[in-house]
Amino acid sequence: MGNRLSKLATKTGDDGTTGIGGNKRLAKDSARIEAIGTVDELNATIGMTCSQPVDDAVKLVLNEVQHKLFDLGGELAMPDYRLVEEADVVKLDEWLAQFNAQLPPLKEFVLPKGDLATTSCHLARTICRRAERRVVTLARDESINDCVRIYLNRLSDLLFVFCRLLARADNPTEEMWQSKKLESNE
Repeated sequence: MGNRLSKLATKTGDDGTTGIGGNKRLAKDSARIEAIGTVDELNATIGMTCSQPVDDAVKLVLNEVQHKLFDLGGELAMPDYRLVEEADVVKLDEWLAQFNAQLPPLKEFVLPKGDLATTSCHLARTICRRAERRVVTLARDESINDCVRIYLNRLSDLLFVFCRLLARADNPTEEMWQSKKLESNE
């Protein structure tokens, strides 16, 4: 592979545009660039989670997810290519079932807190939801591979399961949301 990023300061974006596949330039705040940027932010936040003490099995899956997120961002940047497939979604579903089986059923909402690994995973989960929303917005005006949206939706579910696993590794009892207003209405 050649030197893809041999010159980082190209100055071509100084006018508020950025390049995507097919030698097209888009405004940096366009729906497509917002989606690509949010996927990049998600990937970096997952990297932050992986930099913490995390179970090896979780870290292995998150590493594979990071590679797939580069594919997903690449697909968004090169609209004529398809890099995310149904098999990728199936793999997320399998991991989701595997890791969720290790957890007790939920009866309430879990507060997004805990150690740095847990909270960075919660941050990744919320950024994943935003990435999904950005893709939905983009899909209103442009044709987008459904697998991209579905992948992000499933990934946010998997990240939630990882948040629960990480929280329980830090403290065996997760803190559940308790609404004072709801309790007083019963």
